[in-house]
Amino acid sequence: MAEQKTIINAHSHIFTGDCVPPWLAKTILPWPLYFLVNTSFVVKLFRWWYSSKKSPYNWQFTSKYKKITRALYQLRMSMTRYGILRLIKMVAGAFIFTGIFFGLYNWKLKTMLEENNIPTGWADNIEAWLTEHRLLIVTDSFWVKLILLIVLLLFFPTGKNLILFVLRRTTKFFKILPGKNTAEMIKRYITIIRFARYTRQRDIFAKLTAQYPLKTAIIVLPMDMEFMGSGKPMKPYHEQMAELAKMKERHPDQIFPFVFADPRRTTAGDQIFFEYEITPGKVTLKDCFIKDYIETKQFSGFKIYPALGYFPFDEALLPMWKYAADNDIPIMTHCIRGVIYYRGSKKKEWDFHPVFTQAMGRGDAGEGVDGEDEATGSGYMPMLLPQMKNVEFQEIFTHPLNYLCLLDETLLRQLVAKAGSRVKELFGYTDDKTPLLYNLNNLKICFAHFGGDDEWKRYFEMDRDNNGSQLVKNPGEGIRFLANEKKEPTPGKPEQLWKYADWYSIICSLMLQYPNVYADISYILHSDAEILPLLRQTLQHETLQKRVLFGTDFYVVRNHKSDKNMLSDMRGGLSEEEFDIIARDNPREYLKRKQESS
Repeated sequence: MAEQKTIINAHSHIFTGDCVPPWLAKTILPWPLYFLVNTSFVVKLFRWWYSSKKSPYNWQFTSKYKKITRALYQLRMSMTRYGILRLIKMVAGAFIFTGIFFGLYNWKLKTMLEENNIPTGWADNIEAWLTEHRLLIVTDSFWVKLILLIVLLLFFPTGKNLILFVLRRTTKFFKILPGKNTAEMIKRYITIIRFARYTRQRDIFAKLTAQYPLKTAIIVLPMDMEFMGSGKPMKPYHEQMAELAKMKERHPDQIFPFVFADPRRTTAGDQIFFEYEITPGKVTLKDCFIKDYIETKQFSGFKIYPALGYFPFDEALLPMWKYAADNDIPIMTHCIRGVIYYRGSKKKEWDFHPVFTQAMGRGDAGEGVDGEDEATGSGYMPMLLPQMKNVEFQEIFTHPLNYLCLLDETLLRQLVAKAGSRVKELFGYTDDKTPLLYNLNNLKICFAHFGGDDEWKRYFEMDRDNNGSQLVKNPGEGIRFLANEKKEPTPGKPEQLWKYADWYSIICSLMLQYPNVYADISYILHSDAEILPLLRQTLQHETLQKRVLFGTDFYVVRNHKSDKNMLSDMRGGLSEEEFDIIARDNPREYLKRKQESS
């Protein structure tokens, strides 16, 4: 019996908190409040909390703390075990509760009840009776009240819940305190920071691999967030990459690191980031950072994150993508609406799409018309991108339809036409009517997160939409991006798809029409119950089943589930054959170079 291939997690992160810029709260909180939420400070605080021997977290490991814990246990257990003590506890709890309750009643609760025309006579009568029989604690001391409140919260859960209920409805301070759901969410995000607090990526990597069977391989995706407009990370990008290179040396068969490619980066440490020369139809790298890491250090692919403020077809990236296509190097691109995105102001050139146009109606379309539909007389202008807020305009970079501009020769030709002479020479550009001598339709791209689970749900809701039904009506091709159902050219179709088509249908259609397009289920697999039906349906398609990759998005997804939890969910929700396809076979094909043997 042949040895079973190992699992490959196609999407994980192990960068530390030092690689994250300090002002991530920018655009989320108003100026200058976002300066108060400094990511670097938070990471340092967590490092102190969990690493310093004198931090409160480490008190639990001291002998004094353990002795106190034992004593408190004995006290609590005695109050449960012995009837007389249970009675004393009940009486004491009732005594403290009534004192605190009527303190709140006279402070604010009575006024609130009267303002809402709710009778208060019953409460006044009870208070008078308790006072007359000396059963009510009456004190003006703030500290006595505080001590009584703490005792109640610690030892009397029933009274605690009622008092907290009253406090949240009577005081501004307690209104802003997190409720149960918010507290759970904060707790989950604290778990993420506990991973980011490590100073070495190898320590985070060890936490990941410990959740998988032996010999599991991991695709590691670094991040370069220096240009997203939220400050400069403490650790430079090239240091993050150098640490990954050392890990690759130690574990060559277990770790497959990618190189993060940002078109705005010109240098990395003391190296030029990307430099090349052109041989007929090909890119040959000169000495540069990319050559060092891809060819010498044998990194496995490129990672991009357009939501940080650039299009995936940026002119600076086109030669890199030609190099990737020539050498069958995989690209992993972020494709989901998320919380990491460009924090600066929207630039003027982002007001309109660089390639796609929109129909302006009959007659004069105004200045800037690119063409006119002969059948309708409609004029076309660059497609407006109206999003104004950062959280909204991240979509203009992340939208999966952008990648058609790389894969489709006619759209790529438009980009090359606007580029410099070197790019024109590289792609063999003649004019806007003549096909390029060299294109990118074999580019190997993986859409990370498969567009997002929200777009998977949207796919099911698009039951009245013609584009949303194309995967069913036209299973071999999916959506025709630039033509109608009669295969007639339709210039305005990209605008309609951009605005109205679900991303699941777009990505699947790209996978059907181009031989090296993939998608992974990272992050979205945490909601396994919601995505499993459509995932299993996708894996029944002869072509699509070969293009889906298992990945988790460790450790970013840890605010929902652990990796071992998601691995178990997938293995339990899919058949063994289905799991092997997405976790063992497809990732190998994605990583494989042309020159490599099967």
